[in-house]
Amino acid sequence: MISLDAIRAAAARIAGAVERTPFLPSQTLSRLTGTELYIKFENLQFTASFKERGALNKLLSLGDDERRRGVIAMSAGNHAQAVAFHSARLGIPATIVMPKGSPNTKIKNTRVHGATVVLEGESLADAARHAQDLAVRDGLVFVHPYEDELIVAGQGTVGLEMLEAQPALDVLVVPIGGGGLIAGIATAARALNPKIRIYGVESRTYPSMHQRLAGEPVKVGGDTIAEGIAVKDVGDIAFDIVKKEVEDVVVVAEETIERAVVALIEIEKTVAEGAGAAALAALLEHPQRFAGKRVGIPISGGNIDSRVLASVLMRGLVRDARLVRLRVTMPDVSGSLAKVAQLIADAGGNIVEVQHQRIFGTASVRSPEVEFLVETRDSEHTRTLVRSLEEKGIRVSVT
Repeated sequence: MISLDAIRAAAARIAGAVERTPFLPSQTLSRLTGTELYIKFENLQFTASFKERGALNKLLSLGDDERRRGVIAMSAGNHAQAVAFHSARLGIPATIVMPKGSPNTKIKNTRVHGATVVLEGESLADAARHAQDLAVRDGLVFVHPYEDELIVAGQGTVGLEMLEAQPALDVLVVPIGGGGLIAGIATAARALNPKIRIYGVESRTYPSMHQRLAGEPVKVGGDTIAEGIAVKDVGDIAFDIVKKEVEDVVVVAEETIERAVVALIEIEKTVAEGAGAAALAALLEHPQRFAGKRVGIPISGGNIDSRVLASVLMRGLVRDARLVRLRVTMPDVSGSLAKVAQLIADAGGNIVEVQHQRIFGTASVRSPEVEFLVETRDSEHTRTLVRSLEEKGIRVSVT
């Protein structure tokens, strides 16, 4: 089992090469979640995730011969970047095996740090098998993302810093992929404050720790925005620690993870990937568990693909009824389109896009439909805008 002394030794070893990230209160998110919330900004690490801590702790333990031979790791992205970056700093050759579906930004950033990137398999498990084969074939040191005591001790420095900054925390909520982060944090936090409660969070599509704790067969899979915690099974080291130290593991829906990503951008002005926003998602989806408590959460990573982020933000506008599609039926006479557009503007709506439909879905050739994509302040503003159009005799529906 990992000890507090091992975590403190890791903290001393990596000091100066890894950021001691801010751990700050959020007044607005505290009101939103009904908690006194503190956020650990691990997305401010150089490679934008906590993974640097464990990776560097492991790399610094290698002997001269191991360093010369080089290292290999498998990762969906953040562990890859951490190993690549710190291996380059230390002059250690690094090979990273990543699943073919890894986000482009993580593949690019791993290559930028000088590692050899091999894309293999459709899942992290496939990439792991290939990495193990290459390690044996080429005599490389395998740097596992979570099934390694030095890795777990390094990740535990997150919890050490959180408790040193706020020793009176009631609860920590931590995302779970392979389990290295929660295992390290739980070990540090419970040693420093035996009364603190630790909760894990998993995506509803990959609830492997939740299933193992319940004694159920592990059945996971599907699309998820939280690819950083989309792991088919957790590590044995993590499972043993979680059984002993963690209160419960909750699962969250994809939509809630998206809401959390949007909330962190709009409120905290900080970018989180899906896995990085999972802890906040737990507070949003299970508020009764944490109401009135002093809660600490990590934003474990910020490496989200730009295209995905753009889609999440737009979907957030739609979900909050701040981006709506109005379908308007109007007479096919000169000036009709301009009249409706002016009415929308007068009601405070911002027209983003217009599509004029004369052929499909119209009741009459004399009454074409026009779809307006409109930005509004909120759902109440949308309702007011629709009423103002209807009062002017405009037939309109929200789709």
